Amino acid sequence: MAKDERDSHTGYLTTGHEWNGITELNTPVPRVIFFFLISTVLFSLGYWVLMPTWPLGTTFTKGILGADQRAAVSESLKQAALDRATWTNLIEKESYARIQADPQLMEMVRTTGRTLFGDNCAACHGREAKGGKGFPNLTTNAWLWGGSPEAMAETIRVGINSSHPDSRVSQMPAFGRDRILERPDMENVLAYVLSLSKSAASDVPAGKVSSGKALFASNCASCHGDDARGKTDVGAPDLTDAVWIYGGDAASVYTTIWGGRQGHMPTWEARLSPTDRKILALYLIDLRKTAP
Repeated sequence: MAKDERDSHTGYLTTGHEWNGITELNTPVPRVIFFFLISTVLFSLGYWVLMPTWPLGTTFTKGILGADQRAAVSESLKQAALDRATWTNLIEKESYARIQADPQLMEMVRTTGRTLFGDNCAACHGREAKGGKGFPNLTTNAWLWGGSPEAMAETIRVGINSSHPDSRVSQMPAFGRDRILERPDMENVLAYVLSLSKSAASDVPAGKVSSGKALFASNCASCHGDDARGKTDVGAPDLTDAVWIYGGDAASVYTTIWGGRQGHMPTWEARLSPTDRKILALYLIDLRKTAP
């Protein structure tokens, strides 16, 4: 039978265990631990009585206070919708010009438009709307289907080469793949196009430019225009500026001529309300105006 021993320094009994000369003391549990345990139990009992707690098959105990978080959230959402309606109704009814002239409405457009753009458009056009290869930069003035807010809203509604029955439809032929032009002719057209662009090299051969201009007039001008500045009614880009969707270097432009292009943008009519589409169009107009 183990003999109880008492530690001479603390006065506590030992447990009889010893490790390398270190004796384990049988110290009592601190009173504060009992205090917190009792407090936790009392709090739990009180919460079970006051608040919704125990499941009872298809229902649950309601609690004396009758608190209902679902009802609270529903009421909060209802109030948020009422608050939002005070300015969305104005945006829905007013013209684009009147909205743009109203600083308070435009502040709401910027805040809401940023969220709408991030949730629906940023995956393709980038978080800053500056686009990427194959996706237009929306902060410039180079708009394929027109840069007015009405034109933007319509593009958002129907999409481009989308499933919408009124979709904007545009496709550039594959001049090389489909053997519309021979390789020397494509190189001449390339030289002419590069000579038009502000980003192109200045040492484009003059002979090729002259031949390419004639080929451009007979094969490309019907969409891009005689002056190569594009046509918004067919979604053909301006070839005289420095804005390129698929790249403006010689290799990229040649690839475009050879294989053609057909961009795609989904229709947002089923996902975004007319007001949301109007906000997005106004947001993009404002973004373009403030872009560096």
